Amino acid sequence: MKIENFPEKVQPYLIPKVDGHVVYRCLECEAEYDISRLLYTCPACQSVLLLTDLGFDRLNKIPPDTWHQIFDYRKMLNIPALQGIYRYHEFIGPIIPLDAVIYLGEGHTPMVEANPHLQQLVGARFYFKNEGQNPSASFKDRGMASALSYIKFLVNSGKLSDVLAVCASTGDTSASAALYAAYLQPGVKSAVLLPHKKVTPQQLAQPLGSGALVFEIPGVFDDSMKVVEALSEEYNVALLNSKNAWRIWGQESYSYEIAQDFDYDMDHKVIVVPIGNAGNITAIISGFLKFLKAGIIDRLPKIIGVQSTHANPVYRYYLEPKPEKRAFVPVKVRPSVAQAAMIGNPVSMPRVIQLVETYNKKAGNQAIFFAEVKEQAIMDWQLTANRNGHIACTQGGETLAGLVDARKRGIVSEDDVVVLNATAHALKFAGFQEMYFENRFPPEFEIVPNKALQNAPRLVRPEDLNVVPTPDKPLKGKDLERFVKRTAEAIAKELNLSTRDS
Repeated sequence: MKIENFPEKVQPYLIPKVDGHVVYRCLECEAEYDISRLLYTCPACQSVLLLTDLGFDRLNKIPPDTWHQIFDYRKMLNIPALQGIYRYHEFIGPIIPLDAVIYLGEGHTPMVEANPHLQQLVGARFYFKNEGQNPSASFKDRGMASALSYIKFLVNSGKLSDVLAVCASTGDTSASAALYAAYLQPGVKSAVLLPHKKVTPQQLAQPLGSGALVFEIPGVFDDSMKVVEALSEEYNVALLNSKNAWRIWGQESYSYEIAQDFDYDMDHKVIVVPIGNAGNITAIISGFLKFLKAGIIDRLPKIIGVQSTHANPVYRYYLEPKPEKRAFVPVKVRPSVAQAAMIGNPVSMPRVIQLVETYNKKAGNQAIFFAEVKEQAIMDWQLTANRNGHIACTQGGETLAGLVDARKRGIVSEDDVVVLNATAHALKFAGFQEMYFENRFPPEFEIVPNKALQNAPRLVRPEDLNVVPTPDKPLKGKDLERFVKRTAEAIAKELNLSTRDS
């Protein structure tokens, strides 16, 4: 749709202008730094950074109803740069010109309401937001679109050249980083570090297919992360983990999409998200705070962060009710089917602590909660969800298990509408489903299959058939007729089907 066909009131806003005064701000010492260079931690105190738009107040000059129209009408524009996360350009990249924006189809993933049967089982009305329908099949594409658009902007500006982008990963980050870096060939190349034998074959195939240099190292994700941090401190590389503040900005788009999908009414809304490296939950918190500050929404939804008992440092931190007595202690992770969330020392923990406090204050009461779920519950609920028409990954099973826990604890009421974050596509974790169906989980996973949820193919080969078709010897004539008839009868008997009335 062409701009001249929109209401005159909103036309001047539809194509965003480069604006704002964006800086890196240290969470600890509040020092501010210019964004014209790649920076991940504060040079003064080594704490993590957040991106801050010092000119944010200009956005308050636009009335809330006009903002609603801006975002709603932008949906109808045929401009690639505005079809993804940069529909919300003013909030996640105001200094990036549209010709630097990378759009590979990320963002605006569907919210699919659970069927009545599943909602009744859970005791709540809820949706899955299917992040697996992003280009690399995970939510990481939101942050990568932002981080790589920023790198493209620096390259276009002559401030950067011959970029090597690196990341540590449990799978999804590497797939996304490699994909978006490949789009910027030949100026950007990528290398990823993975914990040896801790990534599913499907996830490993993705960065390899995108041409990244893939290095497997001993240990778990936290060990890979330490190596990547050392590389980013000593060498001229672009770090693409959630320590990169541009990643967080891109992931804020998740919040904006949910607000828009509910027509900006966040009353009695709840968002449930797995924690992992804590970048996603901090982005979601930050996004809703920005929309509240600009008046686009008038209240904050509840947010529930979920962790497995096998990787639960954030949940443990918030078990202490008194903030002054809390002390963050990393944990040694154990094997988890929620593999992308198997992180014992989240990089974004300092962001979590600050943003949770701010969010609760702005909400006027406790609005952020944390839940812990067992590995058994993660697998059982993932399979139950997918048996009811979803494509939830194991992290989606984790959020559904977290919702069940929150419902029992009274955090979620009958009047609430819940959005669950299914962070990736179910096919990325198909190996865990196979292990469940075949009862092959090692003891350390603490998962025993529920027979009602197990499934396996059944060979149909009636014993009275002397000949059956093979790829190199298809049947013909009476042999084929007999094969079809007997096979159909065997299946009908198994399914207890009744014959059609003559």
